[in-house]
Amino acid sequence: MPVLTRLIPSPLAVDIRPGALDDLATVLCDQRISASGKLAIAISGGSGARLRERLAPALPGASWYEVGGGTLDDAIRLADAMKSGHYDAVVGLGGGKIIDCAKYAAARIGLPLVAVATNLSHDGLCSPVATLDNDAGRGSYGVPNPIAVVIDLDVIREAPARYVRSGIGDVISNISAVADWELSHRVTGESIDGLAAAMARQAGEAILRHPGDVSQDDFLQTLAEGLVMTGISMSVAGDSRPASGACHEINHAFDLLFPKRAASHGEQCGMGAVFAMHLRGAGEQAGYMAEVLRRHQQPVLPGDIGFSVDEFVQAVEFAPQTRPGRYTILEHLNLSTDQIKDAYADYAKAIGS
Repeated sequence: MPVLTRLIPSPLAVDIRPGALDDLATVLCDQRISASGKLAIAISGGSGARLRERLAPALPGASWYEVGGGTLDDAIRLADAMKSGHYDAVVGLGGGKIIDCAKYAAARIGLPLVAVATNLSHDGLCSPVATLDNDAGRGSYGVPNPIAVVIDLDVIREAPARYVRSGIGDVISNISAVADWELSHRVTGESIDGLAAAMARQAGEAILRHPGDVSQDDFLQTLAEGLVMTGISMSVAGDSRPASGACHEINHAFDLLFPKRAASHGEQCGMGAVFAMHLRGAGEQAGYMAEVLRRHQQPVLPGDIGFSVDEFVQAVEFAPQTRPGRYTILEHLNLSTDQIKDAYADYAKAIGS
């Protein structure tokens, strides 16, 4: 009997634990990553610069590049600076913006990327997507998955708590995103990848049901693993679909309509997910998700992140335009402005202030 399998694109190494950075050099000297030790390491001017002092002695063959921000221009400048260095691999050391810049730059010059995350703000640390600000607002660019992921929980604990908590909303939003995918499968016949859906949903459920918080290693381990699994689920699907539905459409709408005031990616996605679950009539689940997000000091109402009800309604109305061709509960209901206002009033009443 033939054994039928498929190859799943995933990192060669995933190291998530306290003290993981102490063994970063061992991970990087893997023959499949860097046989010569010639590495280009992209860092921020903050935490990355401090970690450079700690790591540089163990990485004598590395060149260090400070990245100014998280824009497409920053990523292109980084690629241009690295392209003549004859490196084996690129290392993105920092938060989401640095890793996204490094992912795009590595793809541009044809090198593998090692993601070394210093916070857990969103699932981009292991996804095949780089999210970068551009002249039109913010864009998503397809890139290869990281070849390795290293997350030192000791470093994560030192990051600002808000950035760590932000990842909670992003992972929990998987539950709403998969529900949207299943809705599209039923209504439009869109193909659904059961493995990718299961990976994304279970990552979300693991955080939703976890009793701990960001002060505990066990919770941080679960959150980090959930973000990594979410990224891999997108590679399995060949699309962001397992982790991006109405929740992310609402997030992108906030980014495009209010670029100077938008909250973090995970905060907006978490709030969008709860509202989307309410729209699909899953009131009990929406209420539980709201309860968990509040326990983690995450927003569930627009006022929690400085937006008015009218601005939230505007974002929900605009949201479908951010992902043309994607079918979610928003496209399914096709609500008018007044209907969105009524739905929000019901939502706010249901989950409480």
